[in-house]
Amino acid sequence: MSTTVTNEANPNTRVSQIIITIDGPAGAGKSSVARQLAEYFGFAFLDTGAMYRAVTLACLRRQVPWQDQQAVAEVAKSSQIRFQGNHVLLDGEDVSEQIRSSEVNANIKHVADLPSIRQLLGQLQRSIAAGQQIVTEGRDQGTEIFPDANCKIFLTATPRTRAVRRHAELVKQHPELSVDDVLAAQQRRDQEDAQRPVGALRPAADAEVFYSDDLSQAEVVEQLAKLIRTRCGAIKGVRPL
Repeated sequence: MSTTVTNEANPNTRVSQIIITIDGPAGAGKSSVARQLAEYFGFAFLDTGAMYRAVTLACLRRQVPWQDQQAVAEVAKSSQIRFQGNHVLLDGEDVSEQIRSSEVNANIKHVADLPSIRQLLGQLQRSIAAGQQIVTEGRDQGTEIFPDANCKIFLTATPRTRAVRRHAELVKQHPELSVDDVLAAQQRRDQEDAQRPVGALRPAADAEVFYSDDLSQAEVVEQLAKLIRTRCGAIKGVRPL
């Protein structure tokens, strides 16, 4: 497997490493918030959930039986995942929309629960972040992948708030879905994520738990930028407010 992520703000500049992790459950808005924070600070951005989703999509396309864990791992090893701005490329194809499909959502656990794949992608994530100023989001970034990150945030919201947000994303492609349908699927996903043997969803002991209910995305970004500035302000390279 290979993947790349670049710091578009400073592609040729050597900087001291700074790692900011944004973890949290599905529907918390991690990807969009983390991306905006990266843009604000001029950092690179790594969407680790997209990596697991891309592998899941690759397995679905190759019709790999989920019970064949070795075959699933081989797909992960042979897949090329690239990030270009807001786009995710799988073996050269832009799959940014496909990896958010209900079919991928229903099957991602078969990939995310495999210790061999979590180890593979975890090593890749550390390699990507090496020497970078980066905002990375996922489920286990502050607990398993970057336990020594400069700033850890666990971004969440109440279950129904998250379901309403997710429903708004899905309803255009799946008008038959109700908020309750999304909430039920989300609760199953939350339980699976929390019970995962490796990389289980939980806040790091030193993470700031931030609830985004009743806040706009802009307000969440603004408040988290202040939090990051407070925690990392003494580190050269973090943009002042």
